[in-house]
Amino acid sequence: MAARRAPLLVAVLLLHQTVSALAGKSYYEILQVSKGASEDKIKRAYRKLALKYHPDKNPNNEEADRQFTEINNAYEVLTNQEKRKVYDWYGEEGLEQSHGRHSDGDGHAMNIEHVFSNFFGGGSMEEEEERTLKGDDVIVELDASLEDLYMGGSLKIWREKNVIKPAPGNRRCKCRNEIRQREIAPGVFYQMSEQVCDTCPNVKYVREGDFINVDIEKGMQDGQEILFYEDGEPKIDGESGDLKFNIRTARHERFRREGNDLHTTVEISLSEALVGFEKNIKHLDNHAVEIGTKVITKPKEVRKSEGEGMPLYHSNEKGDLYVIFEVVFPKDLTDDQKAKLMNIFI
Repeated sequence: MAARRAPLLVAVLLLHQTVSALAGKSYYEILQVSKGASEDKIKRAYRKLALKYHPDKNPNNEEADRQFTEINNAYEVLTNQEKRKVYDWYGEEGLEQSHGRHSDGDGHAMNIEHVFSNFFGGGSMEEEEERTLKGDDVIVELDASLEDLYMGGSLKIWREKNVIKPAPGNRRCKCRNEIRQREIAPGVFYQMSEQVCDTCPNVKYVREGDFINVDIEKGMQDGQEILFYEDGEPKIDGESGDLKFNIRTARHERFRREGNDLHTTVEISLSEALVGFEKNIKHLDNHAVEIGTKVITKPKEVRKSEGEGMPLYHSNEKGDLYVIFEVVFPKDLTDDQKAKLMNIFI
């Protein structure tokens, strides 16, 4: 019996792997959590992202609207134990067949704002942001090489931060104001606000460090952000801030970037400028770009090589390469050379 079950188990595992491979961006990636994330971790990730991409905060922003919808779809599935189990095994296609795409358990269409409102208890986005205790975000300016921005790359960076550790004793925690009613005379009452706290084990901050890998994607632009969710400074009884790397294009010895285009300067001799030349330049990934010509090249002339610029972010298209030609004139000419030139140009 065990021998009969083995091929079936292998087939199911292969089907699961195939479905996962064919899927696009997973719900876990959308919420920026690992596949084994707890429901509490998923809820905290949803809270942060939903507040960030809410339409009220991003008016007339189609990309933010799209991401807000994706975030709510992902949260609705991953916080439903039955749906999450189906999704983990069979992906979106299996989920659609078993429950219907973007529906609740009864097959009704899911209302994105309803998911958001239920999560935040009907409160406004501003109220929720004020309620959440959060540590400081850590923002780092990251100089990325043109090579990494052209081909994609990864940087290993040392990171130090505070970590919350147990400490001896107890502390006051989860403090809140409660309204108490007291009788100050027979039949006479008054209300007062009183701070009430719980008792929690004591904690302390300890400074620790580790290496993190920062992945740079092809075509990333200056100012674009790489987010490490809750990897900023921690907050006791609250959420950690985020670690954010802001991309900044490092200076390059041969190329200069402007948006999706590249610019470079090439020196040619006076004779090459007059009669033409054959020449290649080495690109950022070492492939050769032909820039030769058979016509006259004027000093400071600019020629464009289409599709030889920077890749566009999350696209197969590329910008253009602009080559500026600097004509190097001879420092001196002999009388014989001058006479020959005069005969040519007269």
